[in-house]
Amino acid sequence: MPANLWLASTSVYRKALLEKLTPNFETAKPEVDETALPGESAQQLVERLAIAKAQAVAASVTDGLVIGSDQVAMFEGDILGKPHTADNAFIQLRRFSGHKVTFLTGLAVVNAKSGAVVHCVDTFHVHFRQLSDLDIQTYISREQPLNCAGSFKSEGLGITLFEKLEGDDPNSLIGLPLIKLHQLLKQQGRDLLLQP
Repeated sequence: MPANLWLASTSVYRKALLEKLTPNFETAKPEVDETALPGESAQQLVERLAIAKAQAVAASVTDGLVIGSDQVAMFEGDILGKPHTADNAFIQLRRFSGHKVTFLTGLAVVNAKSGAVVHCVDTFHVHFRQLSDLDIQTYISREQPLNCAGSFKSEGLGITLFEKLEGDDPNSLIGLPLIKLHQLLKQQGRDLLLQP
């Protein structure tokens, strides 16, 4: 019988990604303060939070492997927040026109029984094409990406805003890099190809 598998997230997007590899997992909401620490870099932040989320759920189960993930989007050194309004989304997307946005995704797998942790940070770049004001307004109106960091959803119409994507795993852009996840799970003794 394969070890129990937990996803320390209630994100429907991360859940759908993990379901590509296995239906045999449970989700749990990690209770973790996601505030950045003073002087903490974006890479340090996503790595720390991915581990903290996995450890928070691992502390509440007796056995199995717990997956934690955290992501930030960055532009010109700034961590991007959610726009919350159409006006803010317009401002963000206009800034990105013709430029690159970088996504950093922290990933961790914690063994609930032993406490062993393996982790990594995956980097993915989105290159935006030159966007007209009409492109941006139409996109915002159709997709309503007001609760998405960076004001776009790559799994939807956001793909129409891009010139190219650059990275090892397009799943990383949605929040769960499956190639690296498979590698980390194998390091913890679980191969989802052989033990779904």
